[in-house]
Amino acid sequence: MSSLDPPVLTPTRTRMALFALALGGFGIGTTEFVAMGLLPNIARDLLPHLWATNQADALAKAGIVISAYAAGVVVGAPTIAAMAARFPRKTLLAWLTVAFTVGTIASALAPTFATVVIFRFVAGLPHGAYFGVAALAAAKLMGSEKRGQAVAFVLSGLTIANVVGVPAITYLGQHTSWRVAYLAVAGIFALTTVAILAVVPHQDGDPHATVARELGAFKRPAVWFALLTGALGFGGFFAVYTYVSPMVTEITGSPERLVPAALITLGVGTTIGNVIGGKLADHGALRAVLWLFGALTVAFFAVIVLSPTLPGLLVALFLVGLAASAISPAIQTRLMDVAGDAQTMAAAVNHASLNVGNSLGAFLGGAVIAAGWGYLAPTWVGLALVVPGVIFALAGWFVTRGRAGIGQRDVSGTTPDDGDEAEILAAASAPLGS
Repeated sequence: MSSLDPPVLTPTRTRMALFALALGGFGIGTTEFVAMGLLPNIARDLLPHLWATNQADALAKAGIVISAYAAGVVVGAPTIAAMAARFPRKTLLAWLTVAFTVGTIASALAPTFATVVIFRFVAGLPHGAYFGVAALAAAKLMGSEKRGQAVAFVLSGLTIANVVGVPAITYLGQHTSWRVAYLAVAGIFALTTVAILAVVPHQDGDPHATVARELGAFKRPAVWFALLTGALGFGGFFAVYTYVSPMVTEITGSPERLVPAALITLGVGTTIGNVIGGKLADHGALRAVLWLFGALTVAFFAVIVLSPTLPGLLVALFLVGLAASAISPAIQTRLMDVAGDAQTMAAAVNHASLNVGNSLGAFLGGAVIAAGWGYLAPTWVGLALVVPGVIFALAGWFVTRGRAGIGQRDVSGTTPDDGDEAEILAAASAPLGS
């Protein structure tokens, strides 16, 4: 049996292992996105004087909490991936979820705005490495021909968090405290640790991995273009998502209690989009990215046109979630295609790039609000970021066009597991769908 084949497990054990990996994504999605719905609560509690004088400025400053987490992802993803690729995946995943648990508890108990920002940065450090290693573990379980769907399955926890976890924890935080909300999230991470230790099978790390080899992925122009594409695409998404709460209350004039409904609607869109993106990625990752940027553009225009009423805003947010979420597994698969043998790094830094977009979108969205341009202005930021995103996607195709077309895998890429090199290269160079 080739090392590319999934380990021999019963179907029940495989499903349980995939569920445990997705549960970690559920916790990450909750801890990352719950701040969007609780941003006014955080601002009122940690910035009371600014909130009393200028709520727009207070919301913009509170957005730093979101940017800090994203910055932690950016720093942690390549650092941990470079150092930890050799370690057994199950052990590494368990330690990463322990780190999430500790960092989230510290965030909840931090006494001041500055210390909350620091601990949100710390809590973000394991994010990219977890998704990267979990994606590789899931790909091993599902087999090399379902890489995109394996990535999407792990990300399904994150998208389901937007349907269930984020609205539920937002509701809890609105009726108790945002600190209680984060303690509840820490409980999810603790449960994930137990689940991983109980049901995820042992998988060796890459014994040949070195820091230099993993960092070698950054010598490939196509890797940089893919990362920039993801950062800009998700920058536009987060420019809108970060300020969903004031869009609901200020643009539509709806009460704050309806913010969870908006988050659920957006979350349903991301859940469906993630599944679509995984399937599209298995039939041509780069082609999927280009189509999905077009869909995201349409979704942003829908926000601009439909947002004056709550039903219209809900429809538009569903479309934004659908298009943006579908981009993520496509970008992840594209990176795995072009990263050569630095697969752990490729799988991890995708989330670093997406969180650069998170930080960029939150910052730019807050800046245009603070400038007095209104709560719809972040949507125009999202539209502006689509243009360079498409340009970088096309640039990535340009530098690899001699080896693969838009509908093919790049022959310099590998599948996400070690094994016979010739078999890996043959699998990676085959046209998708063959």
